[in-house]
Amino acid sequence: MTADGDPLANATLVLLTLNELDGLRDCFDALPIERCGEVLAVDGGSTDGTRELLGDKGIPILDQDVPGRGEAFRVAARNARYDALIYYSPDGNEDPADIEVLAERLAAGADLVIASRFLPESRNEEDDGLLRPRAWVNRTYTAVANLLFNGEGPWVSDCINGFRAIRRPQFDALSLTERKFPIEYQMTIRSMKAGYRIEEIATYEGDRVGGESKAKSLPVGAGHLKILSHEVLRSAARRVRNRVLGGAGAGQGS
Repeated sequence: MTADGDPLANATLVLLTLNELDGLRDCFDALPIERCGEVLAVDGGSTDGTRELLGDKGIPILDQDVPGRGEAFRVAARNARYDALIYYSPDGNEDPADIEVLAERLAAGADLVIASRFLPESRNEEDDGLLRPRAWVNRTYTAVANLLFNGEGPWVSDCINGFRAIRRPQFDALSLTERKFPIEYQMTIRSMKAGYRIEEIATYEGDRVGGESKAKSLPVGAGHLKILSHEVLRSAARRVRNRVLGGAGAGQGS
């Protein structure tokens, strides 16, 4: 906690935007702007008035030279004033009230805090639908990540949601490479492998407000599979390398 007792006072709230004018109008007054140590936006080239609204509200805008959500995460981490990073997409899905809760858990010692859509108290956008393909795909990828990489850590119920907070030193240490949407999946998997303290809070995922979802199901699903395969191979290569080095060390000592 900070000296004044408000964990948001030493946090950077990152608004991830790409043509989210309607969502910003809907949620802006609910954002804890005045309490945050810093608020900045990373914009992927909005043309719908998003940038103008942010400017009118006095929110600094960081431009992306390289497109993609993963790059937006890194742009924010490179430029933020504070080590506590809270990533928020103002599209109607993410509950502004949870921003404070994420900051509290980070200030209490968590390395990574995820707003989960799949805890018993949570609500997923597809919960009211008969078919829930996106939710089931997310759950499947989440289960595989836990089984392969989570070790002795508590089960993570939502490895993919982008509404999350992380400390910058831990973010930097993960050496994340993904440029697009699977950045969250890569971040969670590598946090598991690094033994980070991962915590979750239950969140209410609202319905999207205006705009258009940038996460197209088939390409994003393929991207997650690519990340999963890469991390499996990366772990296998590390085990082989450690075995070879260990064997070499044993030979030298005999």
